[in-house]
Amino acid sequence: MASRRRAREFALQILYRMDLASVEPEKALSGLWAGQLDDDGLSNRPAEAPEIEFTRRLVLGFSKQHAEVDALIEKASVNWRLLRMPVVDRNILRLASFELLACPDIPASVSINEAVELAKRFGDQDSRAFINGILDRIAMETGRGGRNKRR
Repeated sequence: MASRRRAREFALQILYRMDLASVEPEKALSGLWAGQLDDDGLSNRPAEAPEIEFTRRLVLGFSKQHAEVDALIEKASVNWRLLRMPVVDRNILRLASFELLACPDIPASVSINEAVELAKRFGDQDSRAFINGILDRIAMETGRGGRNKRR
């Protein structure tokens, strides 16, 4: 069964690789799918078509709006420069911030909750609260929600 959560995990792996190795998005995507065919241990089963499609949407969309997404994160992260953030946290924030900015078909609460779940799985003990707080500010900034949203 295809899942968007799994697609987000794939997208996180790709953004991480792009961030650390300066790999182009298409090359990173191809490398992930080729690795699955070679049974590199990244997953128990190959990605399904809807997972591949959603992963591509997130990765290529973020790549096109990289500067705008990073600026949103910088503005929302008090006392934290983007490049000083842990690499995993930074890329979870990028993924979810892109969703908040450019994916109105995905409820903001879903984007934030999925980012927190990624942080639980891949981040450290402080990642969840850090990511949740920044994404709440970004949701307010983009008009998609937040704790202090006026009704």
